Parts: sequence; structure tokens; C-alpha cells
Amino acid sequence: MEIRNIAIIAHVDHGKTTLTDGLMEFTGARDEGQSMDSNALEKERGITIYAKNTSIEYKGTKINIIDTPGHADFGSEVERVLRSIDSVLLVVDAQEGPMPQTRFVLKKSLELGLKPIVVINKIDKPAADPDRTEEQVLELFWELGASDEQSNFPVVYAIGRDKVAKRKLDDELKDLSPLLDCVLEHVPAARGYEEGEPLKAQVFNLGYDNFLGRLAVARIYEGKIEKGQPVFIQYEGEATRKGKVVKLSGYKGTHQVELPVAYAGDIVLIAGLEAVDIGDTISDSEATLPLPAIKVEEPTIAMQFLVNSSPFAGREGKYVTSRQIGERLEKELEINVGLQVDPKGDAFDVRGRGEMHISVLLENMRREGYELSVSQPKVIIKEEGEQKLEPFEEVTVDVPSEFQGAVIERLGQRGFIMQNMVPHENQVRLIFEGPTRGLLGYKNQFMVDTRGEGILASRVLGFKPYAGEIKKRQVGSMISMASGKALGFALFGLQDRGELYIGPGAEVYEGMVVGNTSKGEEMTVNPTKGKQLTNMRASGSDDAIVLTPHKELSIELGLELMQDDEYLEVCPQSIRLRKQYLKETDRKRAGK
Repeated sequence: MEIRNIAIIAHVDHGKTTLTDGLMEFTGARDEGQSMDSNALEKERGITIYAKNTSIEYKGTKINIIDTPGHADFGSEVERVLRSIDSVLLVVDAQEGPMPQTRFVLKKSLELGLKPIVVINKIDKPAADPDRTEEQVLELFWELGASDEQSNFPVVYAIGRDKVAKRKLDDELKDLSPLLDCVLEHVPAARGYEEGEPLKAQVFNLGYDNFLGRLAVARIYEGKIEKGQPVFIQYEGEATRKGKVVKLSGYKGTHQVELPVAYAGDIVLIAGLEAVDIGDTISDSEATLPLPAIKVEEPTIAMQFLVNSSPFAGREGKYVTSRQIGERLEKELEINVGLQVDPKGDAFDVRGRGEMHISVLLENMRREGYELSVSQPKVIIKEEGEQKLEPFEEVTVDVPSEFQGAVIERLGQRGFIMQNMVPHENQVRLIFEGPTRGLLGYKNQFMVDTRGEGILASRVLGFKPYAGEIKKRQVGSMISMASGKALGFALFGLQDRGELYIGPGAEVYEGMVVGNTSKGEEMTVNPTKGKQLTNMRASGSDDAIVLTPHKELSIELGLELMQDDEYLEVCPQSIRLRKQYLKETDRKRAGK
């Protein structure tokens, strides 16, 4: 059977996963209710976090499809995948047009010499303009240095949600066969197996099984691989290692199917190779030259993971010790290649690609019963010679025209320089460039400034010279001076000073951050203070207490709001902010 290997790439929320689900359903490879976004967090957030494989059959051809994440923080997943396939379906929203992640993934694809098929999706949106989107995509191809052959890309118009596609705008919409026919026409067939040739496969993704250990997801370029076969694992500039294939699996839909043997052109899952890593070449001869290495982009932000030492420590968590946290991080490194962990005594320095990358890890740990504290995220500063370098990002903002002034002013204060402004009807698209530092803690402010109507997306540009001091929105912390239960009477008096993170009845301890102050100064307060009761009645003392709803802390919001001298306490049921030094006298001493 002929094999075609493709990846679906796009910006977040442009419809990759919905389209992949539709292709599986159309070819009968999807079980009822099953989706490519199988992880609980993916379902809740409606985004893809981990790259996943599926396989479908159409007109006697096997098509291996890899669904990739669209969020920039998970870009390291996409880079590896592109090396293992022969073409990409570039999905672009017909209303939004190309966005930062579209640019990032397309650039990587073109550099590898792939010839993309462009899918203009969501053509049923009220403000969809497929012709304009196609022009923007073509301009993007030219801008990124695409060859004439790459720029002459086939276009398919689709409504992924309705599982329909067409080759020309005036064609009738029936099913997804026009898209699959386009794949068979334009994607080159994978090179098949030739009798007697040596094995050559490359690992582009990792999995983990509690019984089998580390799993290697690999593309076979030449030869065949069999269950039980001894193999050699090679990487440029490193010593050759030996291993044995304990279990071999392929994909049918999203299900793994055990195979006795697999041939050139296919994508397989190999168990038993403990020392295997991304970019390793698997061969059956020590003389085989390794394939070019797969480079993973380096992390941009760092933070510390510590044992929770607050007065409420151990109340909710099942795993609370530094050994247990360390073991969990070791397990995460088996599959999360964009992550780096460096133990420092009882703490762990964790480096990742962005706030969301690390917050997803924290959310997964919290749900598994882990309890820990984390420090404020900081960007990684590198030094080359005498020059300081820091990560820079390109930020694309789509906002109603009335809010553009506030966005330009805020990002300008945070070190961002506007590169372009494109008005469209009542909307405007603003493109900025600036340091990642300036973006930390901005998302929440952006939602307030645009009243929830703005869209902000970013992509990492790399390390550039340090941008100097940055002025950020400064809110101070409202710190509890007492332990006990928060009372409505006390909170009523505090809510005028800023925003509260707790409601009446919440348990607090000394040093816990219970809210923020709008004027920017730190304030020590007593949220447990009750009303003074006397047997005298007075006018006005029996007024009803009206509390403004408090802001519920989430991991991402906590990471945005926390100051340098604070920790975010992450527990299975609660998220709290606290000062590193709980007593005010200790904080003053540390400040001096």
C-alpha cells in the first residue's frame, strides 16, 4: 500500500483538530465521540497541547496525519514533526488570515523544502474573505523566501466543523473528498521498501508507558524493522548505543496496533529503547551514518519549583516532598522535550518556552495530587562576550479600533515597538516587536483594556540585545496580618482599596496575599476582623454589606500577578499567593 505522510499546521484555533477529526470520520477511522484532543486539559481549553498521530485509508492509500499544537509555547512539538513528513496542510482562518504561529510553522516548513497545501478554513464566518486570505498567504510565502514551486501552492476551501471542502469557491460543498484528492495529487508517496536494504529510521517524538517505559515515535526512511530485532542508536558526535525492539506498533485511526514488522515510509511506535532521544537514528548496522540532528528551540523563561512550606502545607496534596516532585519532573522530561530541569538542593530550576508551557505542566501536576510552590517566572538572560541578550517576541494584536490607543500605549511602556498597522473595517491589526519580559503579566491587563474583545498572539523571534528597564503596570499586594477565617465585614472595608482574591469564609494565614491594591503600595490588612458589637443602636451601623465578586486565582493568573518576593502555592483544590517571608518583620529585614 502506498503511504503519504502529512502534518496539519496552523495558528491556535484555526481549526486543525476539527479538520483532522472530520477526515477520520469521513474515512471511517474515528470512533463515536472520539477526538484528537484526548487530554482533559485540551478538551477544557479547546487547544492542542501535544502533537498526535493518526492514520486513515483513502482510495487504497494509507495517509499518516500528525496533528500539531497551534500555540507558540508548544512550538518545539511542531519543529520536530516537520522533519518526519513529506508535506503539510497549512490551515488558515478565512476571517483572521495568517497569524504569528502560521508564520512560524510555515517558515520552518519552507526551510525544509516542503511544498504546502493551503486550506482556507471557516469560509462560512460572517466576515470571511477567502480571496483576501489567499493573497495574504501568498504574500507571506514570498516574504519568507519560498521558491516558485512552493509559492504555486494548491488551495482547498473548507468548513471543518461541517466536514466539507471544495477546490473552487463556486463548487458545491458535499464532503471532504476534494481535500483528500488534493493530498493524493500533490503529496509525494513515501519511498517504499527495497529488499535487502539496511534500516534507517529517525525518532521525532517521544511517548511514555508505565510498563514499557520510554516510547520512540519514528519515521522509517529505509529498510524494515521487526519486533525483537537488535538495533543501534546513533546521534551526530556521540557514541553508538545498542538496544532491542521489545514492541512495535503502528496507527489505525488514533489506536495503536501491534505490528510484527514495519517498512520504509511508515511512522511507528517503538518500545524497549531506554536511552533513545529526539533526533536519534535507529539502524541495524553500526556502519550506518546518522541522519542530520533535529534541533529543538531553547527555553525562554525560568522559574523555581519548591516544596510547599506554607502553614496550610500538606492539607490537600498526596505528593508533597521534594523527592516526589523531582520524580514527577523526571517523568515529564521523558516526553516534554521543550522543558529543562536543573535540581538545586531541595528546589528545581525549571525552564520552558513560555508561561503557558509551564502552567500546563503545573495544572497536570495539581490534578495528579501534587502540592508545591513556584517562584515568579523570569526571562532567561544570556551573555555573549560583553553583550547581554534576552528573548524577543513578535506580537500580533487584533482589536476594535476604539481600543488601539490603549494597547499601543501599554505595549510602548513595556519596551515594544510597533512594526505595522493594518486597519480593516472597524478592526485594526497591530504588529509589535519587543522583549518577552514586557509581555509577562500583560495578558490580564490586555483583556481589561480591550474589554475582552481583543485577540493577542505572539511568537518567539530569538535572543536580541537587552532592552533596558521596562515600566510595567504596578499593583501592590494586600497581605494578611492574621490567621483565621475571612469575614464579610472586613472584606467590605478592604474592597475599595483594590481587588480581592478571596471571599468571606476563606481560610487565610499571616503572609498570605488576599488581594491587590490599585495604588501600587503594599498593605498589611486584617481580613479576619469582625464587627464590634455593642448593646447600643446607632444610625448607619446596621447597613447591609454588599461585596463585589472577588477574582478567583488560577495558575496562569497567579503567575501574571505575583511579585518577585512571592510564591504561588499550587495545591489540588486551591491556588494561593503568599509572601516568601510570612512575617512582616522578616520581610522588612530581608528588604534591608
